[in-house]
Amino acid sequence: MNPIMRLADKIGSLGALVSAMGCAMCFPAIASLGAAIGLGFLSRWEGLFVNTLLPAFAWLALVINALGWFSHRQWHRSALGMLGPTILLLSLYPWFQYGWSSYATYTGIGLMLALSVWDLVSPANRRCGPDGCELPAKHG
Repeated sequence: MNPIMRLADKIGSLGALVSAMGCAMCFPAIASLGAAIGLGFLSRWEGLFVNTLLPAFAWLALVINALGWFSHRQWHRSALGMLGPTILLLSLYPWFQYGWSSYATYTGIGLMLALSVWDLVSPANRRCGPDGCELPAKHG
């Protein structure tokens, strides 16, 4: 996978987490974690984080993971990578009116971070070419 795309995926995940840490009213659990590590000053820009940066970072992670399929041709890895940002975006817009939307937000951010760590530990490698997948030779 292209190093720029791998970096953009990490930026999207980390940016979404930091943006959520800046919104104590919307995401108190993540904001308290942010305050504990010294990011409490971000609460001044709560509107910017929730309305602009959090969705922007989620869209970045979603697009980069969708484009990742063209690099590594692993549909399950791309689908898992797109699941977190999709849940996060759904929790910010159509599901925001429900009380359980904050749990969906935490789930989306958690998935994004977990899959970013998985990508650091076990990077995706191309499994198939543009013309199809080669099957291993049968022995026996």
